[in-house]
Amino acid sequence: MTVQADTAVALHYSEDLPAPMVLASGKGAVAEAIVRIARENGVPLVADPDLAASLMQLEPSTLIPESLYEVIAEILVFVRDLRMEK
Repeated sequence: MTVQADTAVALHYSEDLPAPMVLASGKGAVAEAIVRIARENGVPLVADPDLAASLMQLEPSTLIPESLYEVIAEILVFVRDLRMEK
């Protein structure tokens, strides 16, 4: 999940997908709901305004473009490491 002050984008990735995909995105009240649901479910939040702006251009259920693979991979590694610490 990437979060900007008034923008949030939820990502989904599983090994059966060729790439991570945008699960949900929104601004204002929708962003607040995405963040609230993420927090309620223990989903780590990452603040990256530039990445959030790029991901906001994608429709839900859209696989992320190759140009974002590296930065998304870094986030996925970060999330994996957080989960391994628990």
